[in-house]
Amino acid sequence: MKSFIETIKNIFKIEDLRSRILYTLGILMIYRLGSFVVLPGIDPTQLSALREQTADGILGLLDMFSGGAFANASIFALGIMPYISASIVVQLLGIAIPYFQKLQREGESGRRKINQITRYLTVFILIFQGPAYLRNLQVQVGADAFVITGPFFWISSVIILIAGTMFVMWLGERITDKGIGNGISLIIMVGIIARLPFALFAEFFARLEAQAGGGLIVFIVEMVVLFFIFMGVILLVQGTRRIPVQYAKRIVGNKQYGGVRQYIPLKVNSAGVMPIIFAQALMFIPLTVSGFAPGLTGFAAAFSDFTGFWYNFTFAVLIILFTYFYTAVTINPGQMAEDMKRNGGFIPGVKPGKRTVEFLDTVMSRITLPGSLFLALVAILPAFAMIAGVTSTFAQFYGGTSLLIMVGVVLDTLQQIESHLLMRHYDGLMKSGRIKGRSGGGI
Repeated sequence: MKSFIETIKNIFKIEDLRSRILYTLGILMIYRLGSFVVLPGIDPTQLSALREQTADGILGLLDMFSGGAFANASIFALGIMPYISASIVVQLLGIAIPYFQKLQREGESGRRKINQITRYLTVFILIFQGPAYLRNLQVQVGADAFVITGPFFWISSVIILIAGTMFVMWLGERITDKGIGNGISLIIMVGIIARLPFALFAEFFARLEAQAGGGLIVFIVEMVVLFFIFMGVILLVQGTRRIPVQYAKRIVGNKQYGGVRQYIPLKVNSAGVMPIIFAQALMFIPLTVSGFAPGLTGFAAAFSDFTGFWYNFTFAVLIILFTYFYTAVTINPGQMAEDMKRNGGFIPGVKPGKRTVEFLDTVMSRITLPGSLFLALVAILPAFAMIAGVTSTFAQFYGGTSLLIMVGVVLDTLQQIESHLLMRHYDGLMKSGRIKGRSGGGI
């Protein structure tokens, strides 16, 4: 406890770090306050039906990502997910279209152009999502909740929703530039954490009422299982810092390695939690296309059923595919082999150049598979938790997108703070070793 207090004092001794933390907290406070600002022309006392609609299921997950703004009919109701969807499209275009590939190779100038294109695409997506949200709001709360009606209300509200999402995106960029980094990820995490106390108390009181089924004993068992899932998620997000060459050769079937112990800078989970964020954004598409409406049928109903087979199967497959995709984007075996050759390094038993590239690529493909499968398994755990009787609100933290993002972003943030401490010759946050966050970085 004494060392923890000393670490907190050290954090506030560093002026730059103190300013960054306070700036980040201020921006996050603005975001949280904005999630309670109701759209002009809507009576906030008439939103009980909308809150019931978002109490569970995939709409509840969408409301969590927006920090409750969706259920509050807030100016931030559409949250940051449209921006993430646009980012996915742009990154996929970077694989198929030469123009985007050229931009990716242009360094900072290319990155600015890609960010600009992503913003334009975000606005384009919001032009369709805004009216869909308002239409669902109209169905859920009824005409009495609308103080203002007519074309003016629709046009002004869509503009406000678009501006709200763009403002949230701008807040995230401010945190990235002037705060402690990973702004968009932090905004998502804050929205998730805001729901955690309510979910925990809801599960606790639900178990108290069900004394015949075990009551508090069942709740304690759930918390123990959640603890082990939490520890597993930490290991998954951190991955491994280095892979021994000997182990890597066993993976690719080469048993003739020497006794020299060397390492290659690869991780079992190089993509971090980014694949699950991308996959979740795509899983919201059927709901968005259908106008967030209840009583869905056919394709939209199958892919909006949080506990359904097709929803979870598709979700898991998307996570596996995005894990390989994001690993390929962040890890370049060719560049890695070139850097090794330039610095006089080599892998024992593997020729420099093309052979080294092939070796690294094969190892990366093999070790990414177990990481992607475990990531997919953790992502669909909430469905099994709900089937086992856990309340739908608390089940979203029983693994799944919520827990993965929360753990990943917290580790990233702690890693950023620790880097500032170590750079100024203070002790880090952990005495037993360095904190390892995601290698993929923030959104």
